[in-house]
Amino acid sequence: MLYADVHGYTRLLELDEAGTVARLTRSLTLIRNLVSDYGGEVVNTAGDGLVAVFESVQKALHFGLEMQRELSREAMWSEGLAPIQFRVGISVGDIFAGRDGVYGHSVNLAARIQTFAEPGGICVTDAVYQILRGNSELQLRSLGTKRLKNVSAPIEIFSVDQPQPMPRPAEIALPMHQFAAADSLPDASLAVLPMENISGAPDDLYLCQGIVADLITSLCRFRNLMVIARHSAFVAAANAGSLREIAQRLGVRYLLSASFRRADNRIRITVDLIEAASENTIWSERYDGVMADIFDFQDDVAAMTASRVAIHIDAVERRRLTEQAHPALYAYGLVLRGQDMGFRFMPDSNLHARRLFEQARELDPGYGRSYAAMSRTFNVEWRYNWTKDPEGALNQALTLAKRAVECDRLDSRGFSEMGLAHLYKKQHDEALAAYEHALSLNPNDADLLAYMGDCLAYVRQGERAVNLLERAIRLNPYHPDSYLWFLGDAYFHKGDYQRTVETLMKMRDQSEAHRLLAASHAMLGQMDQARSHAQEVMRVHPNFTIEHWRKVPPLKHTEDLDLYVEGLRMAGLH
Repeated sequence: MLYADVHGYTRLLELDEAGTVARLTRSLTLIRNLVSDYGGEVVNTAGDGLVAVFESVQKALHFGLEMQRELSREAMWSEGLAPIQFRVGISVGDIFAGRDGVYGHSVNLAARIQTFAEPGGICVTDAVYQILRGNSELQLRSLGTKRLKNVSAPIEIFSVDQPQPMPRPAEIALPMHQFAAADSLPDASLAVLPMENISGAPDDLYLCQGIVADLITSLCRFRNLMVIARHSAFVAAANAGSLREIAQRLGVRYLLSASFRRADNRIRITVDLIEAASENTIWSERYDGVMADIFDFQDDVAAMTASRVAIHIDAVERRRLTEQAHPALYAYGLVLRGQDMGFRFMPDSNLHARRLFEQARELDPGYGRSYAAMSRTFNVEWRYNWTKDPEGALNQALTLAKRAVECDRLDSRGFSEMGLAHLYKKQHDEALAAYEHALSLNPNDADLLAYMGDCLAYVRQGERAVNLLERAIRLNPYHPDSYLWFLGDAYFHKGDYQRTVETLMKMRDQSEAHRLLAASHAMLGQMDQARSHAQEVMRVHPNFTIEHWRKVPPLKHTEDLDLYVEGLRMAGLH
């Protein structure tokens, strides 16, 4: 049983009755949509609160934590208004259904103990604590034994502290890449460093990451400017001692450094363009405004930075920047939050992200990025077999990608998602056309280059696939494992099984590489290694069958698929 109630609701109404009701309605709508994605059901809503039931304590707490995280992000986009914060109480026990909801002792307990939670926090009963106490990832802190209204016996209450976040990419130790001497670096090579959060508020760090990501995307539009991917820049910045060392790790001539300061609804962004070899600042600018000006800030920074590194921008590219229409700020925030959820690659997180993208679409039906982001959730759902209607999921992915393109024909994201949907529908010509168009819009996007390289590997354009993937790795030297997977796939379908093995063995997590490693070793006649990887396939995916896997790789030519399957059979898979 989960009981959630708004902290200080009466005070919020006195400050702004109409605005508070609108924001509360929006929050409750989102929460109701999310509950079912986390295995629960809303059984009652009354004014500023709600009651939900779950099959297990673990599911209730998982939802409660995600709900509070989501609402803390929501506060970022409330234009300086007092945030709507819920207190949550969780109990366990029998309940009884009635006409107006559910009843029982556990309902009363959940309602009473939530009053002891901090705004944005969660409290649980002793019975819940006994179930959860063995979970080392949770931090449960006793608040002491309390007497509750209309409850005869005192009860010990525990506060649930938010778990520590997973290590960020910048905290992962990776080997230093060796690049050419500074004299031979490209003139127009740039890395955007993590934005310094001078305000210090944890929620502002999330916004800083979003601004940097969109700034890189804007800079990538300039054809002659080579921009390092965000993830690699973050890792290098965390593992280097000086600006010169960061540039050496990334193989760039220039660095863009920025800081962010926020006071209520006003913001200040300071940007410095640095020549890495000398560590001299060659251009600096300060931007002041309000939250709604973020988009103009990004466009100005991208255009002015490009001019300072002597990039020639043709009239068409400049017009694309000036004509780009920006959506409502809140819809933008929803998409950033949804993308953060989607990176977890879990069924409930994928649905959570989709709910946020849907809300962004409702706020601004013409916002192309919300449709592109939704398209990816259906594609992921199909690939991970999280849906009972695989064909319907792929069709929806394609429909949403097409809608994204209709909304904004100058944004490569929609065309990229269209290419991905066409590819897995095995519509290869359409996929290639979509990717080619996306690449013409954003030729230096490392992820886009990697996805297109993956597509080319399936249509016997192995040489170009390898070239694009190697360029993606150059732009994003601290790339995700997927780049190596795509590159290994390209080598395999070129018939270079040794290079396939060498490439896949560089992956930090080889869980998804065992299939291709088993087939490659079998083709090389190295049967002991082939059988070893086949065993790992079955360990990671106990339900793996060749019959099912035949349907997944979008290879254009049947004989290429037959060769792959034969390698799997030779390795001992069935």
